[in-house]
Amino acid sequence: MKTPDETLARWLAEEEAVRERLAPETGVARREHFAGKPGMALFEALFAGQVPRVPIGQTLDFLPVHIEPGHAVFQGRPGPQHYNPMGSVHGGWFATLLDSALGCAVHSALPAGKGYTTLELKVNMIRALSDKVARVRAEGRLIHLGGQTATADARLVGPDGRLYAHGSTTCLVFDMPA
Repeated sequence: MKTPDETLARWLAEEEAVRERLAPETGVARREHFAGKPGMALFEALFAGQVPRVPIGQTLDFLPVHIEPGHAVFQGRPGPQHYNPMGSVHGGWFATLLDSALGCAVHSALPAGKGYTTLELKVNMIRALSDKVARVRAEGRLIHLGGQTATADARLVGPDGRLYAHGSTTCLVFDMPA
């Protein structure tokens, strides 16, 4: 079993490898990156540096580190800029990181011609988080993908395996215009 320091070192190395592949600019994907393609096509383009980095990731200091069909891992660094007035990381930071992993777990499994949007997001914050935790990971997994709805769950953990939050989503699945 790996120590928390070994896990953190691996996480940081994986993060650096991803950062080297991502596009330098932030922005949104163009329609040709996803129209008529399966959900994974967008993530393949993102990790190949062909799609701009997502602006919210820069704002909240997190990024995707691994995505495969039905599974998405995001990693983030909580900082003092994410604190609430009581001196711990704001719940919105937890929710956004979990929502990203949840939504991308769904998106990555979509067939060509389908899109999605979040209908419901549920987040349980288990313990406070501060910048003393160097990184956390949100790991989302698809539970169900149907013709009209999809569900997923996710956990937010530190390199020592401590659970900081967990969440779930229900998404609306719909046909994308050609």
